[in-house]
Amino acid sequence: MQYKCVIFDWDGTVMDSVPKIVNTIHLAAKSCNITPVSDSEVKSIIGLSLPVAMQVLFPHHEDKAESLANAYKYIYSNEDDTPSPIFEGVESLLGKLRDRGVKIAVATGKSRTGLNRLMAQNGLTDYFVTTRTACEAESKPHPDMLLQILTELGVDAKDTVMVGDSVIDMNLASNAGVDAIGVTLGVASRDELSQTSAAHICDNYQDLSNLLLA
Repeated sequence: MQYKCVIFDWDGTVMDSVPKIVNTIHLAAKSCNITPVSDSEVKSIIGLSLPVAMQVLFPHHEDKAESLANAYKYIYSNEDDTPSPIFEGVESLLGKLRDRGVKIAVATGKSRTGLNRLMAQNGLTDYFVTTRTACEAESKPHPDMLLQILTELGVDAKDTVMVGDSVIDMNLASNAGVDAIGVTLGVASRDELSQTSAAHICDNYQDLSNLLLA
């Protein structure tokens, strides 16, 4: 699979952060005196920009949307200590892709501040030639993030693949006209991913490496 550009989602794809996100959203709702939703409902919005996610999860609390978002950002950074390590095999694959001259990017629903902090903390910043967050583009699954990346890097959609863990990521790729590879490391199951336009589904980074480096 000789792709010239590989674009990664972050949460649930590069970083095992889904449990932390779920817990933080529950704590944010509690801090705003809002009845929490289920874990599965929270998982279904991971990948959306924070304002959109809060609107989807708590449609009857529009008056508290800003408070919810602010509470989430504060709790995520300062109070919740749920571990969120980088998945095993991530850095090895990034290094091998870079050595082959593949352009590596990130398209995420995280904020610019959050993504920059996490890339730096995990020593991954230098692997990515560009990144797009919810601060610079329309929320997934609108294709804006990917189209911006393709334009900046001068890469054709046919030479690009999106790697993500959610149905939202697969729809993002489809909307941008790029191939998609689903990973079962985050929010979506193999069965859920198989019902999308994903060209391949991988269960771990060894599988993903074998696919991308073949």
